[in-house]
Amino acid sequence: MAVLTTPRRTLLLSRDDELDSVLALRRIAAHLGGLDLVGDAPADAALVCDDADAARRLLAAGVPVVHLRSGHPAKDEPPPPEGVLSWAHRPGWLPGPTTGRPTGALAPARPAQHRSRSGTLLLLSLWGVPDGEAGAFVSGPLPGLVREAVRRTGSCTVVSDARLDGALHVTEADVDALHASCAVLLASPTLGALTLAHARRSPAALLPSLGDTQRDLAELVLSAVSLPWALDPGGAWGPPDDNPWAALDPSLDDLRGAQRVARSLRQLTLAPW
Repeated sequence: MAVLTTPRRTLLLSRDDELDSVLALRRIAAHLGGLDLVGDAPADAALVCDDADAARRLLAAGVPVVHLRSGHPAKDEPPPPEGVLSWAHRPGWLPGPTTGRPTGALAPARPAQHRSRSGTLLLLSLWGVPDGEAGAFVSGPLPGLVREAVRRTGSCTVVSDARLDGALHVTEADVDALHASCAVLLASPTLGALTLAHARRSPAALLPSLGDTQRDLAELVLSAVSLPWALDPGGAWGPPDDNPWAALDPSLDDLRGAQRVARSLRQLTLAPW
């Protein structure tokens, strides 16, 4: 006699207005083949990227939760909710504290680059940035930077976690695929963007650090690897085949962070009733 079973449902939630959160969720989801991935309850288990309130609600409803802090934590950030299985995105080469079990780098599932690459990808994160500081950059240096990128590389695709005229929202863009085909990456100092460049051993130039959290992360990153600032007068953004990450000790990161988090979520989802 056949035994009917109900498919196990795995809930995936991220903060759509935080670049790191969206990128982390997608990279982990790429390793969850065979599970019924859903965007709303009910669910047998959940991955919650960054949204502590959502994690608490799910726990209260009896749903086991894997909670991931996807980006560099703010200095006054509270710890993850009690009762979750807590992870924190932290590449092994990057110094500094974590707010949970460190993942290692959450790398793209397909780290290869296209042989023929062109244009510029500009990844702009305004998550947690004070309105005045964000507005000053968007209305000031950003348009000129885009024009310069077009002049140097022929095109510029802007992706942001804010709704900006002329930009793709991160929820609408396949950032990892865009990076695989671009010649130049200009990026806010965020873990998702820097992990992308590190995983492909490709050059990156940093956009101005906006907000205290980006400034703190940029300081840590530049203590470990030499990256140029995009707005330095006459500064080189790096040729497509430049590898600024070669100076890092490769033993400090194996790029399997997404698989680790996915494995823990799969185990939680498939645990016996």
